[in-house]
Amino acid sequence: MNTLADRIARDYIEKIILPSEPLAPIWNRENFVFKKIPKWNYIDNCMMRAVIMLYELTGNTDFYDYAVRFTDAYIGKNGDIPTMNVSDFNLDNICGGRNLIWLFRKTHDKKYLTASEKLFSQIENQPRLSNGNFWHKAIYPYQIWLDGIYMAMPFMAVYAEFSGKYSLWDDIYNQLENIRRLMRDDMTGLYFHGYDEKRSQCWADKITGLSSEFWLRSMGWFCAGLADLCGDVPENNRLYELSAEMLSGLLKSLSHYITDGMLYQLPVKPDIAGNYPETSGTLLFAYSAVKSADMGISDKTISGAGLRAFDIVTEKYIEYQDIPVLNNICLMAGLGGSEHRNGTEKYYLSEKIVSNDAKGIAPYIMAYAEIRKSEKNRQS
Repeated sequence: MNTLADRIARDYIEKIILPSEPLAPIWNRENFVFKKIPKWNYIDNCMMRAVIMLYELTGNTDFYDYAVRFTDAYIGKNGDIPTMNVSDFNLDNICGGRNLIWLFRKTHDKKYLTASEKLFSQIENQPRLSNGNFWHKAIYPYQIWLDGIYMAMPFMAVYAEFSGKYSLWDDIYNQLENIRRLMRDDMTGLYFHGYDEKRSQCWADKITGLSSEFWLRSMGWFCAGLADLCGDVPENNRLYELSAEMLSGLLKSLSHYITDGMLYQLPVKPDIAGNYPETSGTLLFAYSAVKSADMGISDKTISGAGLRAFDIVTEKYIEYQDIPVLNNICLMAGLGGSEHRNGTEKYYLSEKIVSNDAKGIAPYIMAYAEIRKSEKNRQS
């Protein structure tokens, strides 16, 4: 890895991450753009995941202390999460669960355990499709969104091992099987963003229930979720085998659509007007590719594609304005809802493109940490 990446990571840490006040993090562009009140959310929890990875890589207690301070701003002394409403049944809110279990194991402070149990109580009561898969949110009934896998299932896997509720691994296995059967495109090997069991949404095909496009970041989150599942489940378990098979296949399929080292917002249509190299999804591919290869799931070709993608982002899509500025980040994208998002290529290319949002910075730090970990392992 070139030293420019070290400088960028260091400056992100010293100038953006650690100086951020927990209730007004510099990296959460959605809060600034939409003037949102700070609350428990997946964006900030992804950043804390990256901070924890840096601590595990370096042993630097500044990272540990910050993860504690940040999380404590959202967790009450009794383990409550005041800004989270379980009845929203929002899978995104589950994303921080792994962080809570990690913090409990490190600090032995029961408030983190209590908070993780609150998240698990949502999992236990989450509404489901007739096939057993989770609704994405209460406001998105009977719908599977691909990015929801990263948000919920790695926590479920860790909680299963932590609590001894190993039937959770079977639950995840069944949901992944359904996703592969329903949402994977046989021709490309890619996965559609959404599935509507009722075929009632404006974006859903009336025959298949699927959305019409392959959105990069949803597949990036899916890859990262599968990679993390493989890291948290025993290799002799069928969930590991399925996750590894799906991960290997999706990484290989995505690699066929790499253009000049990058993946595009709509990967299979790089030449259409308005399409662009999207950095957050490309970095999630890089993270997953390197981690997959280190676990022996993917080969050096995939690892090489991930490393090159990381280097291209580092060298061409980050500029310096006293601080590193990561460009070409899709701020957000979804399906349906009050905005009636119809999931067409025009829709995905109309969403705001921003710089230095956590949905790009966190995957950059995750990929950086995973690459450095891989290098250390090879040297030891």
